[in-house]
Amino acid sequence: MPVIMGTAGHIDHGKTTLIKALTGIDCDRLAEEKKRGITIELGFAFMDLPGGVRLGIIDVPGHERFVKNMVAGAAGIDFVTLVIAADEGVMPQTREHLDICTLLGIETGVVALTKADMVDADWLNMVTDDVRAELAGTFLADAPIFPVSSHTGAGLPELRAALIELAANFAPRRRSDLARLPIDRVFTLKGHGTVVTGTLIAGTFAVGDEVRLFPSDKRSKIRSLQSHGEPVEVSPAGRRTAVNLAGLEVEDVERGEVLARPGTLFPEAAWEVKLSCLASAPRGIKHRTEVHFHHGTREVLARVHLPDRDKLEPGETAVCQIRFPEPLAGVYGDRVVIRSGAPLRTMAGGRILSPLARKVKRFDADAAATLAALATAEGPELVALQLARAGAEGLGFARLMTLTDLESKALDKALSGLCDKGAAALVDREGREGRHFVHGDVVAALTQTLTDFVAAYHKREPLKLGISRSELASTWGKYLAPKLFHFVVERQLRAGRLATDQDVLRLPDHKVSLASDQAKLRETLLTAYRAGGLTPPNVKDILEPLDLTFKEAQPVYKVLIDERLLVKAQENMYFCAEAITGLIEKVRAYYAAGATDMGPAEFRELTGLSRKFLIALLEYLDKEKVTVRVGDKRQLRRR
Repeated sequence: MPVIMGTAGHIDHGKTTLIKALTGIDCDRLAEEKKRGITIELGFAFMDLPGGVRLGIIDVPGHERFVKNMVAGAAGIDFVTLVIAADEGVMPQTREHLDICTLLGIETGVVALTKADMVDADWLNMVTDDVRAELAGTFLADAPIFPVSSHTGAGLPELRAALIELAANFAPRRRSDLARLPIDRVFTLKGHGTVVTGTLIAGTFAVGDEVRLFPSDKRSKIRSLQSHGEPVEVSPAGRRTAVNLAGLEVEDVERGEVLARPGTLFPEAAWEVKLSCLASAPRGIKHRTEVHFHHGTREVLARVHLPDRDKLEPGETAVCQIRFPEPLAGVYGDRVVIRSGAPLRTMAGGRILSPLARKVKRFDADAAATLAALATAEGPELVALQLARAGAEGLGFARLMTLTDLESKALDKALSGLCDKGAAALVDREGREGRHFVHGDVVAALTQTLTDFVAAYHKREPLKLGISRSELASTWGKYLAPKLFHFVVERQLRAGRLATDQDVLRLPDHKVSLASDQAKLRETLLTAYRAGGLTPPNVKDILEPLDLTFKEAQPVYKVLIDERLLVKAQENMYFCAEAITGLIEKVRAYYAAGATDMGPAEFRELTGLSRKFLIALLEYLDKEKVTVRVGDKRQLRRR
C-alpha cells in the first residue's frame, strides 16, 4: 500500500536539502523560494523502495509565517522525519511542528540531526541528548536519531535504510471507499488544462470518473491522472496524485477544496469535534472564541462553542462544536488543528465526531451525556447513536458513510443487525446508496403518536368512520417526509393497529356511535331512500315532518355515505346505494348488448326516469368513471 512521509522542523534546518540528498529532487520549485533560500509552498518528491514501491514525500515550510502550509501538507502524511539542525538544536517551529503532527494523529517517525558536519563530536552528543529530552513523552520518544550531512553524505545511507524499513512495515489504515483528495495545488498545464494535486486520503480515482468539488459542488470529469510524474489509469489511497479536470478553469478551483465523487460528501456549517488543548498552550480557549481552523488542506476562520464549560484549559479535552461562516465537507475521524489569532500559534486539535452538528443546549446534562457517548461509540453503536440524533429526519446510507468510521460493507452489516433487532428501520428502499434509515425508537414513538392521534380524532368526530390519508398527512404527518409517513401508516396497518376503508383510516374497533334519536333518524332516512330507489324523495319532504333542518340531519347523512348506504349525486339529491349499483349494472348491460353510445333519450328509455333525476344521474356516472361524455352522448369508459 502507498505510504507518504512528511518532513517537519524549524526554518533553515535543512529539510529541503535533505530531501534532495536522499532523492535527487529539489522540492523548491518557485523562483521566490530559490531567491530567498526558504521553502514557502509544499514540495513533493519520492523515493523508490525495494519491490518497485515508491515512498511519497511531502516537504513542508519551516517559517512560522507559513505554518498553515505546513499543516496542509502534514494532513496527508503517514509518518514524519523531524529535521533538527545540529548547530542550533530544538527551536520554536520544531516544537510547533511536533505539536501539529501529534494533533493530526501521526504516531511514528524518525529524527534527522542535520548539519552534523558543522559541529564537533561533543556538541553533537550534547544536542542529541537535548533532542532526546525534548521528545520525551511524545510519539517520537523512542524514535531513532540519525546525525546526517546533506553535503558530505555522512549518515544518509543509515537514514535511507531506516526510512525504507519504516515504509515497508507501515500499514496505514485507509478506507477503500469514499474517495477524497484534499487539493493543495491548482495550476494550468499547457495542452491539458486545469490540474489539481493532493494526497488521495481514501478510495481510488480512475480516468473517466465523474467528480465534484466540495463544498462548491462544481462538476467535472477526470481527463487524466499522474502520480510522481507518471501517467496512471487508477490512483489508490495514499498516493500523491495529479488530476487533470475537464470543464473547469483554474479560477473555478480553490486550494483547500476536496475532490470526491458526486453525492458522497455533505458540507455543513457546524461540526462536532473532540478537541484537546495543548498542555503547552499559553492560554485556554474560551467559549465562542474565533480561531484559525485547519482541516485537510483548508484553513478558515471559525468559532469554538463549548456546550459544557466556559473555557477549555491547557491540557483539557472536551467535545465541542466548531461553527463556520460557510459549509465545509468533513468525514468522521478526520483530524483538525486549531491555531489562535494573535499571535498565530497552534493551540489545539482533535478529530471529527460528527460533520453534522446538532442543536445542543449549553450545560444540559442529557446533551452532555449524548456528546460523551458520541466520543466513545464505534461500529453499530455509533450508527445507532447517529440515527437517534437525526430523529424523524433519519439518515441516508451515503450520509451515514460520512458519519461513521465504517466502510460500506461493514455499514451494511451494522444496519442489517440494527434493523433485525428493531433498533433501526429502513423507510426508503430506492437503490443501495439511496436507502434511508430511521432509528427504531423514533419509529416506535411515531406509531404510538399515530394511534393516539387517530383515537383522539374518533373522540372528536364520533360520527365519522375515520380520517382520510390526505387529512392525516396534512395534520399528524405534516412535518414528516412522505416516505416516512407512508412507512409508519403501512406498518400500523400490517400490525392490525389500524384499519382502512378505501382511503379512510380508523382504529380496528372503531364504530360510528349515534345517539338514540340519531339512530332513529338513520333508519328513517335509509327506509325512505330504499323505498324511493332511483326516484328518491326530496330532503325537505323527509325532514319537515320530523321538524328537522338539513344542518341538524347532515351528520347522519354523512354516516350513511361513509357506510356506503347512501350516494350523493348532487347537492341535496341522495340515492340508495343499492339502487345506484343496479343502475350501473343496467348501463353496462346496455353497452354489452352492442350499443356504442347513449344520449339522454336512450337513458330515459332505459330507466324511465324524469329529467329531474336523469341529468343528475348521467353526470354522476361520468364522475364515477362509468361513462365518458363525448358531445351530447355517453360512451362506456374502458377500464
